[in-house]
Amino acid sequence: MYPDCSTAGPDTIEDQSSAAFPKAADVFREKRMNKKKFYLALIIFSLTGQVAWVVENMYFNVFIYKMFNASAADISLMVEASAVAATLTTIFIGALSDRVQRRRIFMCLGYILWGVSIIAFAFVRLDILSSWFGAAAVTAATAVTIVIILDCVMTFFGSTANDAAYNAWLTDRTDETNRGAAEGINSMMPLVAILVVFGGFMGFDLDKAESWTTIYIVIGAVVLVVGLLGFLIVEDAPAKRPDEPGYMQTIFYGFRPSVVKANKSLYTTLIGFVVFGISIQVFMPYLIIYYEKTLGMSDYVLIMAPAIILAAVVTALYGKLIDRYGFERMIYPSMGMLGLGYVLLFVFPGVIDAHGLAMKIPVFVGSLLMMSGYLSGMAVFGTKIRNETPEHMAGRFQGLRIIAQVLIPGVVGPAIGAAVLKDAEMITNSDGTQSFLPSNIIFLTAFAVLVVLFIYIVVILKNRKTVKAAER
Repeated sequence: MYPDCSTAGPDTIEDQSSAAFPKAADVFREKRMNKKKFYLALIIFSLTGQVAWVVENMYFNVFIYKMFNASAADISLMVEASAVAATLTTIFIGALSDRVQRRRIFMCLGYILWGVSIIAFAFVRLDILSSWFGAAAVTAATAVTIVIILDCVMTFFGSTANDAAYNAWLTDRTDETNRGAAEGINSMMPLVAILVVFGGFMGFDLDKAESWTTIYIVIGAVVLVVGLLGFLIVEDAPAKRPDEPGYMQTIFYGFRPSVVKANKSLYTTLIGFVVFGISIQVFMPYLIIYYEKTLGMSDYVLIMAPAIILAAVVTALYGKLIDRYGFERMIYPSMGMLGLGYVLLFVFPGVIDAHGLAMKIPVFVGSLLMMSGYLSGMAVFGTKIRNETPEHMAGRFQGLRIIAQVLIPGVVGPAIGAAVLKDAEMITNSDGTQSFLPSNIIFLTAFAVLVVLFIYIVVILKNRKTVKAAER
């Protein structure tokens, strides 16, 4: 006779297994809980950080354009100064997080201070500044200068929390089996953040200073609260061996010729990432202004929202394909989508005159392709860079990543954009001041940079195949 499993012992066979192997069951449950907690932390920190970066990268430009009549040169200077601040911060704080073998404290405390610095922008208003310094001392140019300085301060805290600590933490907590999937989620967050910001901003009149005050207070408070929440949900990867080099050696580790020689694939990928970023930054600082002012799309949020949702789905799925097929096969489709998006945004309505739906539909499709190519490209490069980063050294290499992702593109891209917009059409505002109108030339210029990237990728991948064939 077989034992009656329905009545004897624990209630179910699964319970019998748990009773027989309690430690194994506990370990399994603990792993599942840790996995859930990891993805919860990834989503919350990534999304909140990207919301803050979207406001800075896409709306600080609109803020100083609308409130203080900033020029293209002012916008370019702000982006460049922020890029330098982000790079220096990431180099020094990333190395420090390697030294102490902890990312959690930098992430959580960084987010708290990041939130405080965002709230500070609520007080950058001509009426408030005039009451502090006197009306005669405060001009629009003075306000622009204050915004640029405060942006660098905010960037210091944001880069500490996100660029240095969060990105190193994400590298520590993933491996080659799940890094593409995690990077797919991470890379779709900028699009989700854009959707959140666009949707949230719909209720505000951005021509009024009071609207910006509310926006900065709300977003700053959310970032601050996430920093506090992080102390409950963020777990550091298990500590490894103590970091042997001194702090200054750690800072400059990634710049050593011997390290470059030993990690050729990493550095050639970073160079490609630089060119990719320059292409994006040629147009990105001027994108919202182009939609709203040049194209006259006051309802651009309603046009962009579906494109953003679809692009986010594309990016999430793309991450899984990266894990399966790798960098070599997945970089070309992302560049193809990006390039087609540029072409459509350049042609309609700048070359082919179109109005109403005849203009909005191509702009929608072009925006969808551009965003899908941008974010899937970020996922491809991000996964490859993490895979090529030496183990247990993620912090010290974050400086190199930020140089490739932020510094060089953030300095070169906007400068190229400002140069091609030097003779842009000017309009007179209701108060008698003048503002520039970005033209579709920014997309043609971005496409030209993308062609350079395509040639570079073809060359380096061909060389890698030649080297592998020679080693066999």
